[in-house]
Amino acid sequence: MSWLQLKIETQKAHAPQYEALLETVGAAAVLMEDSADQPLLEPPPGAQPLWDATRVIGLFVVDSEMDAVVEFMEAELGHALPPHRIEVLEDKDWERAWMDNYHPMCFGDRLWVVPSWTPPPRPDAINLLLDPGLAFGTGTHQTTALCLEWLDGLDLKDKVVVDYGCGSGILAVAALLLGAREAWCVDLDPQALTATRDNAERNGVAERVKMFMPEDFPADFNHGQGADVVVANILAGPLGMLAPTLTGLLRSGGEIALSGIILSQVDELRAIYSQWCDMDGLATRDEDWCRLSGRRH
Repeated sequence: MSWLQLKIETQKAHAPQYEALLETVGAAAVLMEDSADQPLLEPPPGAQPLWDATRVIGLFVVDSEMDAVVEFMEAELGHALPPHRIEVLEDKDWERAWMDNYHPMCFGDRLWVVPSWTPPPRPDAINLLLDPGLAFGTGTHQTTALCLEWLDGLDLKDKVVVDYGCGSGILAVAALLLGAREAWCVDLDPQALTATRDNAERNGVAERVKMFMPEDFPADFNHGQGADVVVANILAGPLGMLAPTLTGLLRSGGEIALSGIILSQVDELRAIYSQWCDMDGLATRDEDWCRLSGRRH
């Protein structure tokens, strides 16, 4: 199968903005690479290395209307895209690029996310073996990293976790490896549910993962008891609209974390969710990406 890739030439400071826009407009995956042959020192655990001149690449299905994609991005930016080009890409080339650019990362005190083709750097740690496939969630994005760090800091022993917008399943699998009893995963994209299942099997937790499209999520969830933990790494707009749904899945006293948001969106989301939860937790990365967390009333 062939894919279309949109390559955008930009600077380090602007790369996260283009990454977020590509995800918003429906890119199946996003990759960043050096655009000027600049060497980088080994980054600290959990950090995402970026070059001064960075190429941001979005992968789209081959029948995507790329003119419409570019038009949408330029409307959101309020100006023309920087130098960019659209190319056809074969599956095997994209997979090779992932393998060349994706490395083990540490989140919190216990958790490592390790590409499935790479030996764990710390065999005695909690190692999540991941093959992201074509679903969002590798740990390289700041919002995913914020959620992984939050999960690592919780006592998840025997807890029931909901991962809403599960993508690759990275958050659900991490929760299970950190001690959760079961994880309920929801995503609009069937491809994401396939990636979640594959990664759960790779990590030996498949029997504790339940997967659903939103419309199929059972009304009698967890026998009416609700979840101990809900995590949703989506975008601010859907998070606002889903507030009654997400908080409704949470038992009294349960923990919730929201990410996929930037600092300017926090106050509005906090006001919405405060109808059901005490939203007193805020963490940031790169001064803009945020995780908002709290506890059900």
